[in-house]
Amino acid sequence: MLLITDKLTKAFGGLVAVARLDLAVAPGELVGLIGPNGAGKTTVFNLITGLTPASAGKILFAGREITGLKPYQITSLGIARTFQNIRLFKDLSVFDNVRIACHLHTRYGLMEGFTHLGRFGWGEKTVAEKARRLLALFKLEDVMEAPAGSLPYGAQRRLEIARALATEPRLLLLDEPAAGMNPQETTELMQTIAWLREKFALTILLIEHDMRVVMGICERIYVLDYGQLIAVGTPAEIRSNRRVIEAYLGEEVAQG
Repeated sequence: MLLITDKLTKAFGGLVAVARLDLAVAPGELVGLIGPNGAGKTTVFNLITGLTPASAGKILFAGREITGLKPYQITSLGIARTFQNIRLFKDLSVFDNVRIACHLHTRYGLMEGFTHLGRFGWGEKTVAEKARRLLALFKLEDVMEAPAGSLPYGAQRRLEIARALATEPRLLLLDEPAAGMNPQETTELMQTIAWLREKFALTILLIEHDMRVVMGICERIYVLDYGQLIAVGTPAEIRSNRRVIEAYLGEEVAQG
């Protein structure tokens, strides 16, 4: 397995947001994490990426325990994410948003960066070329000089994914990527996620409330309710699971 959580727990005072979660994602899988608002889904992402310290349990990535590592250390190991509320550098250009992320894997040292000598020139050229390629893939090359905050919502979502991919992840965590999108944008997003997995050989774990997205692209689904794991299975199994229907889906979605 590429990602494993072993009895992962997070408590905020007397509130247990995530309780002894066992989750496993194999290389190349596209897995969904769903549940009602407040179920603990984003907390799971925050735990995996080091934004929130675990109260108990372990997180393993590619066979290495990453529990307690800093976010930048986890990113350097190959985990990237997007956020439910888009977190771009909105006053910076589209190009600079991606270029900054590309610097994670630059090979020149601190003094070379200060003096612009040695490997600096070659490194910056490589970073710029990589950023432009990613922007072209996401059809953002025509707006690369525009402030990121000036882009339409759907384009900002694409930019956030492009920035995450600039860190060269093996595992991509998508937190409600379809939030705020219209049906056409959602359909395009589903196609983009499937394409991303093939193009970049990615493993993807996503949180999403739009069941058309979850049921349409995920191979397996984990369901949380009040921090507890209540079901794991294929889309067909989850759709017909009585406990999931009662806690989250409802009869209409289950039958649809």
